Amino acid sequence: MKATYADINWLGDVSVFEVNRLNAYSDHRYYRTMEEAKASDAMTMRYDLNGTWKFNYAIRPDCRPEAFYKQDFSSDGWDDIEVPGHIQLQGYGQIQYVNTQYPWDGLNDLRPPALPQDQNPVGSYIRTFHLPTGWQNNPVYISFQGVESAFYVWLNGQFVGYGEDSFTPSDFDLTPFLQDGENKLAVEVYQRSTGSWLEDQDFWRFSGIFRDVYLYTVPAVHIRDVRVVTNLDKSYTNGTLNVDLKLEGKAAAGAKVEAELRDAEGNTVKTFGGIEVTNGLASLREAIGKVNLWSAEIPYLYRVYIHVYDAAGELLEVVPQAVGFRTFEMIDKVMHINGKRIVFKGVNRHEFNPRRGRAVTKEDMLWDVRTIKQNNMNAVRTSHYPNQSLWYELCDEYGLYVIDEMNLETHGSWQKLGAVEPSWVIPGDKPEWHDIVMDRAVSMVERDKNHPSILIWSCGNESHGGEVIYKVSQYFKTADPTRLVHYEGVFHDRRFNETSDMESRMYAKPADIEEFLNANPEKPYISCEYMHAMGNSIGGMHKYTELEDKYPMYQGGFIWDYIDQAIYKKDRYGKEFLAYGGDFGDRPSDYSFCGDGIVHADRKVSAKMQEVKFLYQNIKLFPDREGVKIVNGNLFADTSEFELVYSLNCEGHEVLRGTLEVNVGPQSETIVKLPLDVESLAGGEYAVDTALVLKASTLWAEKGEEVAFGQFIFTQGKSDSQSNDTVASDLNLTNEIQVVEGDVNIGVRVGQTHVLFSKAFGTLVSLKLSGRETIAQPPMPLFWRATTDNDKGTVMGFELGAWYAASLLPRCVNWKAEQNPDQYRIEFTYKLNISADVQVKVAYTVRADGSVHVHNTYKGTAGLPDLPIHALSFKTSPDYENVEWLAMGPEENYADRAFGARLGIHDSKVADTVAPYLVPQESGNRTGVRWAKLTDNAGRGFKIESSAAPVELNVSPYTAFELENAQHAYELPPVHYTVVTVAGKQMGVGGDDSWGAPVHPEYRIASDGELQFEFVIRAL
Repeated sequence: MKATYADINWLGDVSVFEVNRLNAYSDHRYYRTMEEAKASDAMTMRYDLNGTWKFNYAIRPDCRPEAFYKQDFSSDGWDDIEVPGHIQLQGYGQIQYVNTQYPWDGLNDLRPPALPQDQNPVGSYIRTFHLPTGWQNNPVYISFQGVESAFYVWLNGQFVGYGEDSFTPSDFDLTPFLQDGENKLAVEVYQRSTGSWLEDQDFWRFSGIFRDVYLYTVPAVHIRDVRVVTNLDKSYTNGTLNVDLKLEGKAAAGAKVEAELRDAEGNTVKTFGGIEVTNGLASLREAIGKVNLWSAEIPYLYRVYIHVYDAAGELLEVVPQAVGFRTFEMIDKVMHINGKRIVFKGVNRHEFNPRRGRAVTKEDMLWDVRTIKQNNMNAVRTSHYPNQSLWYELCDEYGLYVIDEMNLETHGSWQKLGAVEPSWVIPGDKPEWHDIVMDRAVSMVERDKNHPSILIWSCGNESHGGEVIYKVSQYFKTADPTRLVHYEGVFHDRRFNETSDMESRMYAKPADIEEFLNANPEKPYISCEYMHAMGNSIGGMHKYTELEDKYPMYQGGFIWDYIDQAIYKKDRYGKEFLAYGGDFGDRPSDYSFCGDGIVHADRKVSAKMQEVKFLYQNIKLFPDREGVKIVNGNLFADTSEFELVYSLNCEGHEVLRGTLEVNVGPQSETIVKLPLDVESLAGGEYAVDTALVLKASTLWAEKGEEVAFGQFIFTQGKSDSQSNDTVASDLNLTNEIQVVEGDVNIGVRVGQTHVLFSKAFGTLVSLKLSGRETIAQPPMPLFWRATTDNDKGTVMGFELGAWYAASLLPRCVNWKAEQNPDQYRIEFTYKLNISADVQVKVAYTVRADGSVHVHNTYKGTAGLPDLPIHALSFKTSPDYENVEWLAMGPEENYADRAFGARLGIHDSKVADTVAPYLVPQESGNRTGVRWAKLTDNAGRGFKIESSAAPVELNVSPYTAFELENAQHAYELPPVHYTVVTVAGKQMGVGGDDSWGAPVHPEYRIASDGELQFEFVIRAL
C-alpha cells in the first residue's frame, strides 16, 4: 500500500499491515571493495542509529503528542530512551507476562481485529541525524530490524511509512524527505495493532524499537537481493552453485557482474566472469565439482564474492555471501541431510536477556550458540518468530540445524483453559486474514533464504489449522522447494493435512508416539516441543531418545525450552531477584510459567543440562571391565578431533588414568581394550570412566571439553565400604556401651559417641560425636517433598496432600529396646494420620565402634495415594555448610533423571545444593549415595554411609515445608540449620509436560507395600 499521510485507523484494519515499506530482500552485506568484504568489518554504507533517542510515553492513543513529528515541535523536556530496547523495561508502562491468553482477556470484551483503546500505550521517539559525508547525492534508506507491534515513521515532518510485523525488518526510502544539515526522524510505536492478534506467543508482552535501526545507502548499481541455492548429485559428492541477483540503481542498465567462489581457507575454487545482467536480473548456474558438504557436524562454509561494475568497468560493490553445499530432502518418508537420516537433538529458543528482554546482544547469542553446541544439541527452533539475522549466521558458522518459524501464534483464539474451542479462531479459513499472514511468511523467507543452517520453514505456532495457513505452506514449497515445511497445528485440524511435511506434535507421551509410528504413518515424526523443562524437570527424557534407534521415522524433537524468561527486579529491601509473571502487578498473568529453561535467565547452565547433554550424545561410550565400545552415531564426522580419556576409580578415588588416540568413522563402532588389569585389583567398588574430549580448542569450546561420557560400575571381591562396619567394630570392641535409662530419656555412651533417645518425643534427640552435637532438631519420618512445578501441574497437593499432613504429625505409639554386648538397639513405631493401617518403624542401633545405624521401615495398605518420598529428615548445625559425597553427580539427580549423572566424589556448599528455580521447590537430591561427609570450615563434622544399598540424600538449608510455602527465594527464612534428608526412594520429577503429565509408573512409589532403607551415622 502507498500513502502520503498517516491514518491511526490502520492499527485496527486487518487489510493494512504495511504502508510504503520496501519489499523484503536477503540479509546479505555489501561493501565498496574486496578488501572491506574479506575483512567483514562494519559496513561503510550503513549508519547506525542505535543509542539514545528522545522519548514520550502515553498510556493510550488519545493522550499522545499527536504533532510531535512536525518540524516546529520541541522535544525539550522529553525523557531519553535507549534503542534498541523495550519501553516497559526502561521505566514505562506495565510489564506483563501471559502464555496462551490474550493480555487483555477479562479487561476488554474483544474479538479480532478490534483493539483495546484504553490499553494501547504509545511511545513517541525522536532522533536527529546528519548524513555521513558522501551520502548527499545517493539514495538513503532506513531499516527497522524489529519494532513491536506497529509503528509510523516521519522524516522532517513528512510521512514516510507504516509497518506491523514485529520480528522481520521494515525498510523505507528516505531519499525524497532528506534535507541538508540536520534531519528529524520521528517514530510512533503502538503496543497493540491487528498484528497483536497474531502475536500471542508465550512471552512477556513488550513494545518499542527493540532491534537495530540503521540508515543505509547504495552505490549507483546495487544488488538488492541475492538468492543462493546449492544442489548435490545423487552421490552427494559434486555440487552445483546457483545464484540469482536482483540489481537496482541508475547505472544498472550497463552493469557487469563477476563472481568467485572461495573455500573456507580463502583459496579460490572457481571464478565466474561476464555474468549477464538483463532487466536488472542476473543468474549464475555452475557445476563446481567435488565439494565439502555443510552439516551441523562439519559446518563447512564456502564464500562467493560477487563483484558489481558499472559500464565503465569501475568496481561499485562487493557482496560476500556464505555458501553451504547441502541437501535436505524426504527419502522414503524419512528426512535426510546429504543422504543420511537426520535426528534432531533440538531445543526451542526464545530471544531473551533478563535485563534487556528480547533485545538480545551479540554476546548473548555467542554464549547461547556455544552453550547449545557444548551440550550436544544440534538443532534450534526459533520459537516463535524469526530471530535477528546474526543468529542464523552463527548457526551457519557453528553448525546448528534450524527450524525457522514465522511470526504467527493465535493461541488464545482457539484454546481456552486448555480445551480446544475454535469458535472464533484466527486466521482459520478467513480470507481477510490471508494477506497479513502471508506477508509475514514472505518477509521471513526473503530475508533468511540463503542460510544453509535453515532446513525447515515453519508456518508459525499454535494457531490451530485452516486454509490460510495451508496457503502459507504452499507458498513455502513453491518459493523454496529445497526445504521442507513444518506446522504442528494440523494435529487439531486434519482438513489440510498436507500443510506439514512431517507429523509434529507437542508433549505427546512416548507411548502415544509409538502408537503413531506403529500405524504405518505417511509422514515422519518430530516433537516440535517436548520435555517441558519448567523448574525441576527433564525426568524421563530417556524414554524419548530411546525411540531414535527403534523407529527410523522418529526423527527427534525440540526441548521446551532453552532459557528462563525471568526479569531482574528489586524486592522491597532493594535486593535484586529474578522475577516472573505477576511480580510486576501484571494482571492477567500466567505467573511462573515463563520459567521453562534448561538455562537459567542469568545464563547459568541449570542442573537439568547434565541429563540433556548425556542423552543427546552423538557418540556413545559403553565401557566394561576390559575396555570400551565406542559407537559413533555421527552422520559425517569421525572422532579424530577427540582423544579418549579413561580412568579407573575405586570407592571414588582414582587408581589409574590414561589417554588413547582413537578414530572411529561416522556410523561405525569399535571396541578399544583398556589396560585395566581387573584381576589384580583389591576388593572394592570400581568405576571405569571413559570420555571423549577435544584435542584442541574450537569455535564452540576450549581444549579438553567433554563431548561424550560413559561409566561402568562393578564390584571386585568384597568392597571396602561393605567391610567398614566389621573392621571398625573389630578395632573398637574394647569400647564399653554404657546405657542410662531415665524416666524420660535413654542415654547411650560409647567412647566419644553420646546418644540420647527421648521416650516422650519418640526419637533420637541428641547425637554428640567427639563432643559436638549433630542433632539440632531430631529425625522424623518424611513422606513429602516440596512440590515441583510438574507436581503442581498434576495437582499433587490435592492428590497426594495427605502425605504432607502425615509428615507433619507422625505419632510415636510404641518403643522397645534391647542391649547386647556389642550394641544397643531401640525401635520407635509410628502411626500416621493418613491411615490407621500404616505403620512406620525407625530403629537406631548404637554399636561398639561408636557408629549409629538407622533402619527405616514402612508398611502400607491398599487405597492410599502414591508416596512422594520415603525418607528420614533431621536438622543439624548450619556450621556444617560443606558437603562431600560419593554418589551420582555432580549435579542434582533423581530416579528418572540420573542417566547423565556419574558415580564419583563430588562436593558442594550446602547453600549451592538449592537450585535457583524461579519458584522454590524440591532440588539438590543425589541418588546412589554411598557416603556423604558434612563438615564445617575447620573440617569437623560427621559422615553418613549407606548400608545395605545406596540411598538418596538431600542436604539443604531448608526443609521441604519451608520450600513448599515460598513463592520466591526471598521468602525463604534466614538460614538457621542444615537440613539432612536421607531417603530410600524419592519419586521422579517427570517432564512430559507441566500441566498434568504424571511421573512415569516405574519412577513412582506405591504406598501399599513394604519399603525399607538403612544408613549409618559416624564421626569423621
